[in-house]
Amino acid sequence: MTTDHAGYFGELAAALGAAGVPADRIDATVSELAAHLAETGSTPEEEFGPAAAFAARLGGTTPDVTGPADEAETWTWTADVYNDRRLLALHGDQGWEVERLDALGRFVCRRTSGTALRWEYRREIVGERRREGLLDRLEPDGWELCGEWFFYAYFKRPKAASTGPAAALTALPQRPSRSWYIGTRAWLLAVGWPVAVALILMAYVTDRLGFAVTFPALLAGAVGMALWTRRQLTKGAGNAV
Repeated sequence: MTTDHAGYFGELAAALGAAGVPADRIDATVSELAAHLAETGSTPEEEFGPAAAFAARLGGTTPDVTGPADEAETWTWTADVYNDRRLLALHGDQGWEVERLDALGRFVCRRTSGTALRWEYRREIVGERRREGLLDRLEPDGWELCGEWFFYAYFKRPKAASTGPAAALTALPQRPSRSWYIGTRAWLLAVGWPVAVALILMAYVTDRLGFAVTFPALLAGAVGMALWTRRQLTKGAGNAV
C-alpha cells in the first residue's frame, strides 16, 4: 500500500470497523484491494468511489479468514451479467462451490478432492425492501446466500437437493485455465456510451452542433441507456441456473 493510498484505506478500515466487521476481515479486504490497485495503477477513488460509500457496500461481503480445508482447490473468476449464470451452472457441475464474492465482485470458489459435490446457483435482484422476503422464500428450499454485488444476490445449494443421486460427482475436471469471462456486449456497454457522449460533446464544442440539438440528444441517450440497462438487469432474474 502506498502512502498516497494510506489515507483512503485508513478511512475504509475505520468505516468497516464501525460497521462491526472483524479486524482480520478488514485486514484481508484492504490487502486484497491494495493488490488490485497495484496491478491497475489507478487511484482508489477512481476504482471504488468514496471510502464511506464503498465501506457500506462491503459490510456484508468482506472475506471470512478461515482458510480452505486441506487438499482443497481454490479458484477466483469473474464474468459479466450476460454470462455469469451460464458459467455458474457449468462450473457448479464441475464441483466448484462459490464461497463468497470478493470486494471486486469476483466469484471465490473452492473444491475438495474426494468430497466435491455438484452445485446449482441462482441470481436474484435484491433490495432492502424485499431482502427478507426473498430469503424467507428461498431458504426452505435449501438455497443459501453466497454473495452479493450491488443489487445482485447469488444463491447456491447442492444439486442433490433437486436431482438426487444423479448429482454425484465421481471425477473432477481440471481447473479452468481462464478466470476472466467478459463478453462483447459488456465491452460495448462499457465503451459505447462514453464514446457516443464524447462525440456529441466534441461536435458541440467545435460548433458543429448547437445546444438545441446537443442537449436533447444527450437527454434522449441517457433515458434510453437507463431503460435499456434496467431491462438487461431484470431480464431473467430469479431463474435457477
